[in-house]
Amino acid sequence: MIRVLLVDDHELVRTGFRHILAGNDEIEVVAEAKSGEDAVTKVRSSTPDLVLMDVNMPGIGGIEATRKIKRHFPLVQIIAVTVHSDTPFPEQLLEAGALGYVTKGCPADELFEAIQTVARGKPFISSEVSKKLMLARISGRGDEGPFSTLSQREMQVFLMITQGHKTQEISDSLCLSPKTISTYRHRLFEKLNVNSDVDLTRLALRFGMLGDHG
Repeated sequence: MIRVLLVDDHELVRTGFRHILAGNDEIEVVAEAKSGEDAVTKVRSSTPDLVLMDVNMPGIGGIEATRKIKRHFPLVQIIAVTVHSDTPFPEQLLEAGALGYVTKGCPADELFEAIQTVARGKPFISSEVSKKLMLARISGRGDEGPFSTLSQREMQVFLMITQGHKTQEISDSLCLSPKTISTYRHRLFEKLNVNSDVDLTRLALRFGMLGDHG
C-alpha cells in the first residue's frame, strides 16, 4: 500500500484527487494539507510514503515545502502537481527534490503510473510536460523563459512578492532576515530587468504564474 499525502490550497481539488485515488486498491490517502507549511507538519504526523504537492500555493509554496520535506524526511517521495504543462518550474522542483511532475489534467491512469513509479524511487514526468521540455530544448530556448537564471531561493522570493507578501512576512516564512529578503528583491530586479514589485507581478501574470493556483 502506498500512503499518500495530498497538498493543495483548494479543497475541491483535494476532494477530486481523493476520489480518483480511491479507485486504486494500492493507494491510500492518509492526510491532506492546504499549504506548504501544513504539508511539512502533516508529513511528520501522518508518515506518508509519497506527497502529491501543489506547485503554486500561498505561503512558502510547493518548491520550498518540497525542499524542507526532503531535508527532514529524505525517504518521502514527492510528485509536483501543476495546472499548466508549460509552467516555468520543472527544473526548480526537481532540483528541490521532487521525483515526479504531472499536470492536474492528466488522465487517472497516468496519475496512478506516476505514483507507483515515484514510490519505487524512479522519476516520472507526465507526457505533456515532458513534450514541452523536449521541444523547448530542441528549439534552443530555456524552458523557464526569463526565470532560467533564478536560483531556487530567488524563485521562492519572487513568488511570494507577486502574491502580495510584505518583506517581513517573507522573512518570517523563509526564516531569513528582512535585509536578506531585500537583497533577493534587488537581485530579482537586476536579473529580470524590472524596477518594482508591480513590474514583477506583471511578469508573473504574463507567464501564467498568478490567477489559478497550480
